[in-house]
Amino acid sequence: MAILIDESKRVLVQGITGREGTARAKLMLEFGTQVVAGCTPGKGGAEVLGVPVFDTIEEARENVGQIDVSVIFVPAALVKSAALEAVAAGIKLLVLVPDRVPIHDVMEISRAAREKGTRFVGPNTLGVLSVGRAVLGMIGGRAQSAREWFKPGRTGVASRSGGMTSSTGYYLSKAGIGLSTLVHVGGDSIVGTPLPDVMELFEADDDTDSVVMFGEIGGTQEERVAELIEQKKFTKPLVAYIGGAAAKEGTRFSHAGAIIEGGRGTHAEKVRRLREVGVTVVESFGDLPETARRTLNGG
Repeated sequence: MAILIDESKRVLVQGITGREGTARAKLMLEFGTQVVAGCTPGKGGAEVLGVPVFDTIEEARENVGQIDVSVIFVPAALVKSAALEAVAAGIKLLVLVPDRVPIHDVMEISRAAREKGTRFVGPNTLGVLSVGRAVLGMIGGRAQSAREWFKPGRTGVASRSGGMTSSTGYYLSKAGIGLSTLVHVGGDSIVGTPLPDVMELFEADDDTDSVVMFGEIGGTQEERVAELIEQKKFTKPLVAYIGGAAAKEGTRFSHAGAIIEGGRGTHAEKVRRLREVGVTVVESFGDLPETARRTLNGG
């Protein structure tokens, strides 16, 4: 089993005819993801990398059958309409890759998704990768590097930083820690599947025994993970690093979701809460792989 994506899921790429959509569809196909259709209004009848393209999602479903996931590569201003079309079509998982999606648009997507029982990851996400099985989005950049960097195993990775999702997985693999699934929740202030939700998915996953988390200043995602642990809704070993120790109030650290405002979301408070519930938190990212190796392997 894997969380969110595996080789059995049938995937649609919205915006597949664009430069990014085509490049990332190539990664997904070569890694083993079952990409069954693309969707770009006005481009119906075309093919991209052997994948048929349709004007609408309904046309895609009529021609290729069931679609489990949509990965969205369209300009930020068009994300809302693309996502709402996918939700209305009954697709149960969306991955919203673009950044700069207006907050009000994300709120509308979230409301529609809740009503239909749909989950979405992002926006502003590199996506999800289940090692050796399938990838959604752009983690790893190329299929060859994604296969080489990430070794299969039983430790999940959950991250608020896109680049650090790949880096965390790479250095953990080099330290001898095999990985189950890597999830970049997205860098914006509102995301569809925040860290606590990812932890609950990992808790239910029989193929994940432990998790490494890359957190950041801003928001309350890490504090809510601590609450899950207190409530015994997440019980697996967790090793974490929190970025942004030197950031001052009002300073954005890396992206929109990582900013301290009104004294909330500080590095010190996140570290304190996580340690309070038994999480191993490292002070330096460079210490993360070896600390995780010792902690998760009982050494």
